[in-house]
Amino acid sequence: MPDASFLVVLDADSTLIRNEVIELLADEAGRGPEVAAATEAAMRGDVDFATSLRSRVAALRGVPVEAFSRVIARVEPTPGVRALVDAVHARGGRVGVVSGGFHEVLDDVAPGLAVDVWRANRLRVADDVLTGEVAGTIVDAAAKAETLRAWAADSGVPLARTLAIGDGANDLQMLAAAGLGVAFNAKPAVRARADLVVGPVDLAQVIPLLP
Repeated sequence: MPDASFLVVLDADSTLIRNEVIELLADEAGRGPEVAAATEAAMRGDVDFATSLRSRVAALRGVPVEAFSRVIARVEPTPGVRALVDAVHARGGRVGVVSGGFHEVLDDVAPGLAVDVWRANRLRVADDVLTGEVAGTIVDAAAKAETLRAWAADSGVPLARTLAIGDGANDLQMLAAAGLGVAFNAKPAVRARADLVVGPVDLAQVIPLLP
């Protein structure tokens, strides 16, 4: 990965995009409200993220892989995201997205938003349907922070020139690891512990904060 002048790392669900992808997938299983309530609790930090994710993914058992195209069609980029990414690139920076969500959707969404690098969970599939299990190691709060550090090192960027943006409790370690941690569209616990809070749901508001 070539060097960059700085690094911006965003969460995906309710940050890069307006949706919670697991809730869209749960709609396909007829369990949307149930999973939405569990997601809200996890984002507030009321329950362990990895434990909650496994439970919520279990609710997706039997959803056909063809549902991903319907879910992707419902994804809405957050207002201002394209302006932010363009501004980062114009200044010689790099944009990364690290998510507790899923590669199956992010692999389609991230390139369209000109994101440079991304990491997320993967869903296990058998016979073209979801098994209700996460494949591999879960991208949790610690993994998010580790990913930011690794991308910074790969890009030749000191941590002081990194900016992290997130909304949920599983973003707190990443926000703490970054040179500047920004709470965006965030839960109370995140607003209380971030370096800065952006109120409007408009990622262009972050542009003045870029290194």
